[in-house]
Amino acid sequence: QVQLVESGGGLVQAGGSLGLSCAASGRIFRIHGMGWYRQAPGKQRELVASISSDGRGNYADSVKGRFTISRDNAKNTVYLQMNSLKPEDTGVYYCNAAIVRVVAGQTYSYWGQGTQVTVSS
Repeated sequence: QVQLVESGGGLVQAGGSLGLSCAASGRIFRIHGMGWYRQAPGKQRELVASISSDGRGNYADSVKGRFTISRDNAKNTVYLQMNSLKPEDTGVYYCNAAIVRVVAGQTYSYWGQGTQVTVSS
């Protein structure tokens, strides 16, 4: 089995910073893209940032210049550093990873359980 475990959410005032991490564990041969999504109350889940296996990041327009995604391939971990947080950044943040479990195996998408981020005004 493969598990993604997130940590680092919490409550912060507007303008503050938070860092999230997500570690993948279990039977893993290779991890391709990893990413962070968020879901605000009453809204659809949206992509916040993604990162390729070679470290290229991609960001939603709403977080460009404020959030930074990174990964440590040796630790099968993806990070999201969030600065200059706004109340509209509030939501449950989920990590996602495209994982190959065995050599020449298929790629499957896995999700973490989510971590709450609340930004107060």
